[in-house]
Amino acid sequence: MRSLDYNSVLQTLINFIEKRVSEANASGVVLGISGGIDSATTAYLAVKALGKERVLGLIMPYYHNRDVEDARLVCSSLGIECREINIKPIVDSFVSHLDFQPDKRSLGNIMSRTRMVLLYAHANQLNRLVLGTSNRSEFLTGYFTKWGDGASDYAPLINLYKTEVWGIAKLLGVPQRIIEKKPTAGLWEGQTDEDELGISYRLLDEILWRLVDLKMPKEEIARELGVPLERVEYVESLVKKSEHKRHLPLGPTF
Repeated sequence: MRSLDYNSVLQTLINFIEKRVSEANASGVVLGISGGIDSATTAYLAVKALGKERVLGLIMPYYHNRDVEDARLVCSSLGIECREINIKPIVDSFVSHLDFQPDKRSLGNIMSRTRMVLLYAHANQLNRLVLGTSNRSEFLTGYFTKWGDGASDYAPLINLYKTEVWGIAKLLGVPQRIIEKKPTAGLWEGQTDEDELGISYRLLDEILWRLVDLKMPKEEIARELGVPLERVEYVESLVKKSEHKRHLPLGPTF
């Protein structure tokens, strides 16, 4: 992986948030707190940049599990205002108006988009910006819901790989149990990101960095990492098929 000066990166992230909020003449930020590493790190960064009084965290579970407790831990550790909204009645209401029963993925997308609506409702009411929590690993592979968790005004972590987010989290003092837990989007019981992606974040990041940033040939990446070529091709396919998710809607040129 690339070598980063995490202290320098941390200051850049803090300055970025402070500058963007100031430019927008916003009173602060709103972000979803899931109990995972990305939202926790973003919350810690926001407090560093703006102070705890200007950061609002929304905890929006569909299932009540350990993630909710971890999300509460983040909010209490930072001393930020925190609001809990059970999205199950909202999501179930959406589903009741469909003429089909959505599968797990479709239901997960409805959950994610419901959270986006709630974040923007609060942000609009309070003259705040929505901070996204997506990282570069998820952005490049399309591992996010379009117009759901992929929707925000600014996403401080968007150019940091997942393994790099762990480094920033440690520097910020994010609780160890959150750093060490298996990443999950909390879309259904027992769901984990790495199981769904079909690859560990550490290997994924090593491949993505070489494939996207260094533009190395696939065969060379496979040799250097000591993995089958099919692993590299699999990651390449994730990047290619999710291209549309990284852009606003496109149409033909006349």
